[in-house]
Amino acid sequence: MGLRRKARVTALQILYELDCTEHGAKEALARLATEKALPQEALSFSEELIQGVLQNKFKLDDIIKRFAPAFPIEQMSVIDRNILRLAIFEILFDKNTPIKVAINEAVELAKAFGSDSSPRLI
Repeated sequence: MGLRRKARVTALQILYELDCTEHGAKEALARLATEKALPQEALSFSEELIQGVLQNKFKLDDIIKRFAPAFPIEQMSVIDRNILRLAIFEILFDKNTPIKVAINEAVELAKAFGSDSSPRLI
């Protein structure tokens, strides 16, 4: 698995944890980075993704609501919601990630961590 994919997986795990608990982002990332022995490059990209999603959460959620009105964000699974947030953040704000790559990575995350219907939603 490439460094950027490891970073995305780590970011997804942290965002999931933050949605389900009251843990802090920095503490959760430090713990997971130690457990997974993440290289500095992957750790930096994970942190960039996490902070970007958290800082733009309301904007990202508004976009999800606009383009997926049949799927209320509050009723969406935590995994699907955070995969969409990550993908939209990368598409809008990360100029180093081509749109096709952001979409493909989101679908791969959905296949790995979501339900059977997650890849279609993503």
